[in-house]
Amino acid sequence: MAVSFDLFGTLVERVDSGGDDDPAARVAGELAARDVAVPDDWAAAYRERHIDAPEGAEVPLPAHVSAALASRGVDAPGNAARRAVVAAFDPEVRTCDGAVDAVTAARAVGPVALCSNCSVPELVGRTLVRSALSRDDFDAVVSSVGCGWRKPAAEMFETTATRLDVAPADLVHVGDDARTDGGIEALGGQFVDVAEVPLTALPDELGWSR
Repeated sequence: MAVSFDLFGTLVERVDSGGDDDPAARVAGELAARDVAVPDDWAAAYRERHIDAPEGAEVPLPAHVSAALASRGVDAPGNAARRAVVAAFDPEVRTCDGAVDAVTAARAVGPVALCSNCSVPELVGRTLVRSALSRDDFDAVVSSVGCGWRKPAAEMFETTATRLDVAPADLVHVGDDARTDGGIEALGGQFVDVAEVPLTALPDELGWSR
C-alpha cells in the first residue's frame, strides 16, 4: 500500500493576512509593480479562457496570465508574468492539526507522496518550507503544474503511483475535495475525505498505528 496526500486544505491551510482575496487583483498589483501595463478590463481578461488544453490538463498560471495580457495587446517582457504570479500567491500557511503525525504514520506502512493541484510554479515548495512538513517527508511530490494534469484526471494519480512504484489501485489518497481527490476511486484506489476522517484520527482509522 502507498499513500498520497493533498496539500491545500488537507495538510495546510492558508492564513488570512488581510490582503486582497481576488486573484486577478493580486496578479494585477504584482504586474504593475513590474511595470507591466495592466488592461482596464483585466478582471474580465483574467476570467476568460485563452489557452486550449485537453480536458483535465493543467494550464500554468503564468502562461494564462501572459495569454490574457496578449489578448489585450500587452506584452509582459522576460519572465515578468511568472514573477508576478509567484509573488501574488506567496503563501502564508498554517499546518493542519494532525498533519505531521498522519504523514509520519503513513510512512511507517509504505511510500508516501504529496499530490497537489496547483497551477502556480514554486508554490508547493514554498508552502512546504513554511509549514511543519518538509520535502523530505515525502518519497514523491507531484503537482499539477509539474505533471501537466489536474485531479481528478487519471493521469495525475497514475503519475503519483508510478513515482511511488505501485499500481494506482494500491494508492490511498487523502484529501478534502471529493470532486477532485475522489478521482482515485475511478482507478480502483481509495479516497479518504478529511471531512469524514480527520487527520488526527487517520492513523487509528486506517490501522497505521497498529
